[in-house]
Amino acid sequence: MKNQPTVAFHTLGCKLNFAESSAIGRQLMQDGFSKTDFDQPADVYVINTCSVTENADRECRKIVHRAMQQNPSAFVAVIGCYAQLKPDEIAAIEGVDLVLGATEKFKLSEHLSSFTKKEKAEIHSCEIEDADFFVSSYSAGSRTRAFLKVQDGCDYTCSYCTIPLARGASRSDTLENVTRQAAEIAAKGIKEIVLTGVNIGDFGTREDGFLRLIQSLDALPASGAGENDIERFRISSIEPNLLTDEMIRFVASSQKFVPHFHIPLQSGSNKILKLMRRRYLRELYAARVSMIKSVMPDCCIGVDVIVGFPGETADDFLETYRFIQELDISYLHVFTYSERDHTDAVKLPGVIAIPERKRRNKMLRILSEKKQRLFYESQAGKIAPVLFESDQKKGLMHGFTPNYIKVNTPFDESLINEVTEARLLTVSDDTSMSCELLREEVVTY
Repeated sequence: MKNQPTVAFHTLGCKLNFAESSAIGRQLMQDGFSKTDFDQPADVYVINTCSVTENADRECRKIVHRAMQQNPSAFVAVIGCYAQLKPDEIAAIEGVDLVLGATEKFKLSEHLSSFTKKEKAEIHSCEIEDADFFVSSYSAGSRTRAFLKVQDGCDYTCSYCTIPLARGASRSDTLENVTRQAAEIAAKGIKEIVLTGVNIGDFGTREDGFLRLIQSLDALPASGAGENDIERFRISSIEPNLLTDEMIRFVASSQKFVPHFHIPLQSGSNKILKLMRRRYLRELYAARVSMIKSVMPDCCIGVDVIVGFPGETADDFLETYRFIQELDISYLHVFTYSERDHTDAVKLPGVIAIPERKRRNKMLRILSEKKQRLFYESQAGKIAPVLFESDQKKGLMHGFTPNYIKVNTPFDESLINEVTEARLLTVSDDTSMSCELLREEVVTY
């Protein structure tokens, strides 16, 4: 009997990419492939790319090289956003055999009837207008959480962003299918679902579509088995102009949706927000943060920021810095602006020198560390349910509280994928907290 062909995945970028890689991988396994680790020899390597940052583009070459080191005769397929935007560049990378764009990536199995290496890479791309259908996806590996894709594409025209060019117009799954997939994930014993997409607040073309979605997921009946119920839902990232007071109040009252929001800001300067073509001003953002904290004082709030955007003067940056400094938020994801082809931002005057972009990035990363430490310290002494994961490092395992505090404890296999009450103690150097487990009070739902 012939051995099963092996396939290995490497995924770059966002949670949405991880959900899609997982779904494509499940399809290949149904078609007779066996999945293996990317750092092991495989017959086929699949690289799911991102194109949000310049670094993600460059990293594609390194990943292809890594695959070729493992197996020089392996078939290499590159899919994802970078593959849609720059298929010719990818096809020119030594070792690449197949490049699949936005719609074709979900047909990967059809392209692997024969996976012998090619003299010249094949490109199967599409006009982005053809990406007008939704493909359901979720990740389900060995972790305690799954990323569930509920929405794809974006109708916004932010001046720096290539995502609408790489993924197409906004479109959503049906509410019925999302709830069905949530039940399917629960049956695998996974305890937490993270809702993901490009612009999830746009779910169901709005009209309270996202609110209805989270209300429906919150109302999913328990299976009765206990161990196969979703105990937590987490919202991955939502635009401030689409996050309503009704949504905030609902999360505050929910038993399953956790007090954690990730809300892109991008700049604290109204001048720069207008140049970016964002759909809000800083005053609305501050109002959202204030509303969240008024009903969920312990809520974790994460913030995306871009530094070095064209036209961002030193005063504009300081305006952003001081705005964030005053906000009651928990951590930052700081991105250094990088020029992207086919965006309007590349035509803007006032280009910021690379060293200055890096300096501003460092300043905000230091601010993020201070914000996170203050947030963690505010939780010391409190008792919280912690969902522990299987990863271990230096004899320690970690888990997360509902409000996204990372908690460490000595490794204990019986804790994996269990929600256990713990008293939070002190902040560690690696931005986690030590804890005292209250083992007699294992939380069950």
